[in-house]
Amino acid sequence: MSDFLSLFLALIIAAITYGTPLLFGTLGEILTEKSGNLNLGVEGIMFMGGALGLGGVFYYEKAGGASGIIAVGIGILCAFLAGALASLIFSFLTITLRANQNVTGLALSIFGTGVGQFVGEYMRVRENGYISIGNALKGFFQNSPFPGFLQKIPVAGGVLFGNSVFFYLGLILAVGMFFFLNRTRTGLYLRSVGESPATADAAGIAVERYKYLATVIGGGISAVGGMVYIMTIAGCVWNHEGLSGVGWLAVALVIFCMWRPLSAIWGSVLFGALMILYLRLVLPFVPTQLYKILPYVVTVVVLIVSSMRNNKEKQPPASLGLAYFREDR
Repeated sequence: MSDFLSLFLALIIAAITYGTPLLFGTLGEILTEKSGNLNLGVEGIMFMGGALGLGGVFYYEKAGGASGIIAVGIGILCAFLAGALASLIFSFLTITLRANQNVTGLALSIFGTGVGQFVGEYMRVRENGYISIGNALKGFFQNSPFPGFLQKIPVAGGVLFGNSVFFYLGLILAVGMFFFLNRTRTGLYLRSVGESPATADAAGIAVERYKYLATVIGGGISAVGGMVYIMTIAGCVWNHEGLSGVGWLAVALVIFCMWRPLSAIWGSVLFGALMILYLRLVLPFVPTQLYKILPYVVTVVVLIVSSMRNNKEKQPPASLGLAYFREDR
């Protein structure tokens, strides 16, 4: 195998690792926005998911737990509940009280970041300055669930079978969300709520219920992405600055993939590659800061191109970010 091919495959594997948290954050926000709710608090939600997910696994191990499968389940559950609770607050403010979604989302981003950092730092100080889990449990979060002989297949083995279990869970989630939104009656009802809540309401669809469920479940999924980042990229060690900017990248990726769950798969891998490009392709005349803004530049370019084409299928839900006033129907 040539050096170039080895470097290219290593870049793809690293891009998948960095893109997996983005995949969860993006899928959660897609589900939320399909209901017409614009939750800009993904950054804070992922912080909460990262801190509480790590905390759940840490205290499970401290209590004597040694099962990797249970540890993974606890991490997912704790992160999901943290994101769902934060999104429930957002839903109450924006759906029931009809507060401005942009302002509320930004407030949630600041609030969630603060809560996540407080929980993480509180655990760190309480445990004498270090929060991490043992190597045995780390393997369940970071290693591939497939046997070694599959990972050793020439060229494609590492890319297809050498990733953490969360990447494959993300693939299943993306495919499942695609079929849910496009092939089920409930998914079509949800999309109709996002496109025209007044029409959906007139047809007898419970608009508020769909908005609440999509926003709460979507927030929980996004929070799992924060836990995945801490447990895979950050090495199962709390770092209060580790998640900075990941939530905003997930929001940008929703636009980049045109609100399509399947497009979020390759989009997250692309954004993962852009996130680490400054480590893999070092050009002395290009500042590191320019590398780090590449995902946002690509998103803006895609947004401009899609707007020029004026293709309805590539536009956001028609009622995105707008409060629904039933009396105006």
